[in-house]
Amino acid sequence: MTALQKMLFRDLAHMKGQVIAVSMVVACGVASYVSMRSTYRSLLLTQSDYYEAYRFADIFAHVKRAPDALAATIRQIPGVAGLETRITMEVTLDVPGLAEPATGLLVSIPEHRRPILNDLHIRRGEYPQPGRSDEVLASEAFAAANSLDVGSRIGAVINGRWKQLRISGIALSPEYIYEVRGGSILPDNKRFGVLWMPLPTLEAAFDMRGAFNDVALTLPRGTNPADVISKLDQLLAPYGSLGAYGRDEQISNRFISDEIAQNRVSSNVIPAIFLGVAAFLLHIVLTRLIQIQRKEIALLKAFGYSRVAIGAHYLKLSLLAVSGGIVLGVAGGLYFGSSLTQLYQQFYRFPVLRYEAGLGLVLTTVAITFAAAALGALMAVRSAMALPPAEAMRPESPALFNAGVLEHTGIMRLFSFSGRMIIRNLNRRRGKAALSVLGIATAAGLMVVGFYFYDAFEYGIRVEFEVAERADVTIYFHEAKSGGARFEVARLPGVLYAEPFRAVPVRLRFGRRSKRSAILAMKPGSQLRRIINEEMRPVRLPEEGILLTERLARDLGVSAGEALTVEVLEGKRPVRRIVVAGVTDELLGTSAYMSLEAIHRMMQEEGSVSGAWLAVDSAALPRLYSLLKRTPAVSAVAIRDAMLRTFRDIIAQSFTITTNILIVFACIISFGMVYNGARIALSERGNEMASLRVLGFTQGEVARILLGEQALLTAAAIPLGWLLGYGICAFLSLRLSTELYRIPLVVTRQVYLLSALVVIGSAVLSGVLVARRLRRLDLMAVLKTRE
Repeated sequence: MTALQKMLFRDLAHMKGQVIAVSMVVACGVASYVSMRSTYRSLLLTQSDYYEAYRFADIFAHVKRAPDALAATIRQIPGVAGLETRITMEVTLDVPGLAEPATGLLVSIPEHRRPILNDLHIRRGEYPQPGRSDEVLASEAFAAANSLDVGSRIGAVINGRWKQLRISGIALSPEYIYEVRGGSILPDNKRFGVLWMPLPTLEAAFDMRGAFNDVALTLPRGTNPADVISKLDQLLAPYGSLGAYGRDEQISNRFISDEIAQNRVSSNVIPAIFLGVAAFLLHIVLTRLIQIQRKEIALLKAFGYSRVAIGAHYLKLSLLAVSGGIVLGVAGGLYFGSSLTQLYQQFYRFPVLRYEAGLGLVLTTVAITFAAAALGALMAVRSAMALPPAEAMRPESPALFNAGVLEHTGIMRLFSFSGRMIIRNLNRRRGKAALSVLGIATAAGLMVVGFYFYDAFEYGIRVEFEVAERADVTIYFHEAKSGGARFEVARLPGVLYAEPFRAVPVRLRFGRRSKRSAILAMKPGSQLRRIINEEMRPVRLPEEGILLTERLARDLGVSAGEALTVEVLEGKRPVRRIVVAGVTDELLGTSAYMSLEAIHRMMQEEGSVSGAWLAVDSAALPRLYSLLKRTPAVSAVAIRDAMLRTFRDIIAQSFTITTNILIVFACIISFGMVYNGARIALSERGNEMASLRVLGFTQGEVARILLGEQALLTAAAIPLGWLLGYGICAFLSLRLSTELYRIPLVVTRQVYLLSALVVIGSAVLSGVLVARRLRRLDLMAVLKTRE
């Protein structure tokens, strides 16, 4: 073993505390990168394979009723490779064990099984038998939420008639990986599910023989979907089409694609922060080590070791310091990645959610980490290579001291002797103090980021379920009803107050841009459904014109005061020019709002309503639910408290796990930064501390001087960390927000307080460990050697 190799292992043993801290920080960065990147890759590959194997459609369209003969004309559209016509209907369900009414989407399938677009994967059970009009396949998410299995029976109101349905099998479809009711973006698997029923049964039940109301198309690779959609809309317009749309607007695909995109962003941003901190920490450790080892470096050069050899020695030291963190991080990342991937199976239903990590990801991770370590050590290595032997043999020049403002003003006399020593030492070492403050501030900032997601989640819940959505129950009609329906709704059992609404599917156009959406019309001053902006302030609904969410206005490129074209996609399909009365910034969706009177004038109708928001006496809820289950006019019922419980149960579980991992990693980094700062300070000033002990200072006084400096640095770093954390939160809020939902930038005082407490706790624990080393300080040995 060469002298440099012996020196390498001796240095590693001597700095074992700092090396462990660096390794833990590296492990956090590596684990976050491996887990997030592998989860992203797994979801992406699983989605792609599933879509291809089960022939997920490229274009979708819904009509009121179209003849089967139209399918041949649609096939002649240039670019159409495959076509599937079907019947889809929403019905009210009576699920055993569920007090509230549920909504079922009935989707037709061939009587005899054959390959179709959006094909089915049967988890268990069997395909409905020909001639059995009561058999259906149930979606797995709906069945699992309601403890339904093969052979279970549920009641349904089908075209005004009560019918008992038997579940013959549990199935999955690429069309419903993320299963939500049309018009909603929040899952409620307990009260909404997809049921696949043989085509002859649905044709007979809804008098749709020889007709269809839903069509799906596939396109060859390289075909422009916009051209096909335009021609398809022309063919379907006479049949009550709501407008064709591509995969990018299909709700299930949008959610999972957004989730995959967010994973890609997270897998780049968060690990980069962790590895950047590790590189910064290595730079500090090695820089200070080289300053301490000036004489050793001079002797090595005097004995003939080249600059390259000495530089390689310190580079090896940095790489060995992170090697343990890489091994631990890769193992932890694979474990967390596998766990997160399996957790996604609760939200996104795939036949097989295959976890894909691969040797390439591990090798890439190792290369990135070693590169970060080398970059962090670069400046220190360069200084070691450049140090002339003669200069290195001399002790480092003492820091210059100039009387500062505190000295000139006399304020320094107010401090104790130990306090003056602390302030003067920090003043002499401004650069090192600044680096220490920056390192601790980074740890504090990461804590802010970790706790921020909790606040954003809770804030979003308050906005949507407590301030905006205030109705106990929302009912939707199969089709728009006359104005008299509002009075009938008000007379339902237990209804204390009812507010009607009108929902109209539209295509909004401004210049060359267009967007499919729906206008939600209500009375100005509505109390059960309010328009709330991101600051949780109510937005006044204008009497005239249209109000757009900020995201929708940006997509269309329109501003308040400008007029856009509204193409109604139902009824007589009028086309109107409507002035944009205002723009608001909601958290969920891309919505458009109008007053009821304004939309009735636009539609030239007399008080039609699509549903109602209800405030209900809780004691009367069972009677109301029982009546709604058997009301043919009602297509769906939404219960606010039930949606909130489901949302918390499903979303919060995934959210809590990932956020807790981030917080634990941030705590490790916080401790690593503070502890390294204290240990490096002890290594640098061991001679000074021993001298003070020889001069008569007690152990407690010496500890207060050393740890007092760290306390001041920590106190200065915490506010800077808050600013840094807020900036990272703002960046993540911007990058992780999607068209369907926005992550609010809300950082509360509690988050700042918690981050400060964690950093202070890390500082106290580090202080205790360093103080123990001070008590074991060998005064004679330290005064003779470098420490």
